[in-house]
Amino acid sequence: MALGSLLLLMLPWLVTAGRAATPGCKIRITSKGLELVKQEGLRFVEQELEHISIPDLHGKEGQFQYNISGVKVTDLQLALSNLHFRPPQHLAFNINNASISLRFRRQLLYWFFYDIGSINASAEDVNIRTRLKLSMDKVGRLKISNISCNASIARMQTGFTGTLRKVYEFLSTFATTGIRFLVNRQICPALRYAGLVQLNSLLDTVSVRSPVDEHISIDYSLLSSPVVSPDTLDLDFKGMFYYRWNETLANQAVAPVIKETERMVYVAFSEYFFNSAMDAYYQAGVLSMEIAGEEVRRDGVVGVQMGGGAGVLGVQMG
Repeated sequence: MALGSLLLLMLPWLVTAGRAATPGCKIRITSKGLELVKQEGLRFVEQELEHISIPDLHGKEGQFQYNISGVKVTDLQLALSNLHFRPPQHLAFNINNASISLRFRRQLLYWFFYDIGSINASAEDVNIRTRLKLSMDKVGRLKISNISCNASIARMQTGFTGTLRKVYEFLSTFATTGIRFLVNRQICPALRYAGLVQLNSLLDTVSVRSPVDEHISIDYSLLSSPVVSPDTLDLDFKGMFYYRWNETLANQAVAPVIKETERMVYVAFSEYFFNSAMDAYYQAGVLSMEIAGEEVRRDGVVGVQMGGGAGVLGVQMG
């Protein structure tokens, strides 16, 4: 009997503990909103590919010896790209039919003929497939927890300059095959580093708690990892105002719901978002109500002074 009574007393606590935290704020990004992000993502990829580090290449095929060095990316054409949602937690970013122009220095030896000069090359029909897994870190920041990548180059084209240009054009297959291999091998590591290190380092600078004014602050940390559908990305935030790290107000409100998908971005708030703001101001002593007997007029209207001179509210009595 005593055990049964104890379980009944603990039941409300057990239900609350087993239930996921309820968000005070929800943000939805739709496919239309993702189009704006795509342009920034494309510029970011261009910057990373322009600075990829390609090692020198040495080789020998029979009497033909070559040394390729100083490989630099001179131009990028990433016209065809798309960014879309990939359930349950991913963003997919694809680049199709791109081209990468390169310039590098050559040293070629064929029998007794020695030639040096530069090579202009172009990687054609470049295709890149990336998947970014979105999650949250321990303090509730958005982070990229994993990146999968696959890159391919269909063909390489070269243009030689120098004294033996005609002689070596038919031998360019050896050099271009090696460069194609090196460029292809460097694309995905560069993008993984950019996402997992550089982007996450930038996200780490975002504070999840910020002051609103001299009285209260707000906690907008994530409560769970982002939820991705084919058309939307949903983010659940704590959405709680507080005074001096005091979090005594429990969230018993209904979670905000967003059903629409027509616009770029939607934001929804629960009652808790506003209630926590009022409670935080009350804890800070900003909201106060003082009613003096002489302030009650014959018509029953009472003057209510908001602490700190925030405003005056008329309240009808009776």
